[in-house]
Amino acid sequence: MPTPVSPTPPDGHLLEVRDLHVEFRTGEGVARVINGVSYHLDAGETLAVLGESGSGKSVTAQAIMGILDTPPAHVRSGEIRYQGRDLLTLGEEERRRIRGAEIAMIFQDALSALNPVFPVGWQIGESLRQRAGLSRADARRRTVELMDLVRIPAAAKRLGDYPHQFSGGMRQRVMIAMALALDPKVLIADEPTTALDVTVQAQIMDLLADLRRDLGMALILITHDLGVVAGVADRIAVMYAGRIIEHADVRALYRAPAHPYTKGLLESIPRLDVRGQALSTIRGLPPNLMRIPPGCPFHPRCPYARQVCVDEVPHDLVLGDGRTSACHFAQEVHDDRAR
Repeated sequence: MPTPVSPTPPDGHLLEVRDLHVEFRTGEGVARVINGVSYHLDAGETLAVLGESGSGKSVTAQAIMGILDTPPAHVRSGEIRYQGRDLLTLGEEERRRIRGAEIAMIFQDALSALNPVFPVGWQIGESLRQRAGLSRADARRRTVELMDLVRIPAAAKRLGDYPHQFSGGMRQRVMIAMALALDPKVLIADEPTTALDVTVQAQIMDLLADLRRDLGMALILITHDLGVVAGVADRIAVMYAGRIIEHADVRALYRAPAHPYTKGLLESIPRLDVRGQALSTIRGLPPNLMRIPPGCPFHPRCPYARQVCVDEVPHDLVLGDGRTSACHFAQEVHDDRAR
């Protein structure tokens, strides 16, 4: 039988973020954290959202989930449409029915996300008892199934173990099992390989890819590491200073990026076939979101920057291969790498 996939509305995408603006209002001023983010997700695909810490990746995900801390966070404008409905217009009770059951999230740092005083079996089963209405016995059986699904060895024997009794990789598997408990159509994985060694990172990424394929989910993968998404994502959206600055098919982006920031990220990845050369870096630091530079926010760090980059905010340019790039010199950057 073919793998079932989540239904996509006939008039649009399964999930679509449209021109989202989020700011944090603090005693020191207003931080413009999200500045017109737009992206979409279709049934059964994986979108990787990539960028440095502070670029707005996780805040966008929290806005989708409806779990922003308000205050200080404030959604200034935009839409988040799921199966055709704007989630931002729904009441909290309706958002709660969607949260977890339709759209679920795996949080980074599983040790902090898990409750240290309850066994992992109880924590996975809680949503099954409270949200799905299962009896304790049925919830226990389903919890064992979920732990088996995410490849936790001897699952039935580990129901009573506490988070500190698991390794980092196994704790992350517990978090994935919790997110899958109510069979969501969209899974958001926020830095799922943080603080894991390289071997375990590969195992977690393989697990997510297999689950996405076998369960027919759509997956948003949030990361700062280009290396972990190459074999998993269908498309990549690169974020900088609260904005999508490049959006492309994964193969096209790796072959020839069309934004200087993406190009810098790719060139900073160490290569095993090149020895004795200094590692490439992106000079400077990400901008203070309370004082974002005028024009293109990347211009103080950009080797391609010219006066127009200081004077004008670049619009999204559509290149020949269908990608978009928010750079005045997108074609030049693309052609430099393609040569």
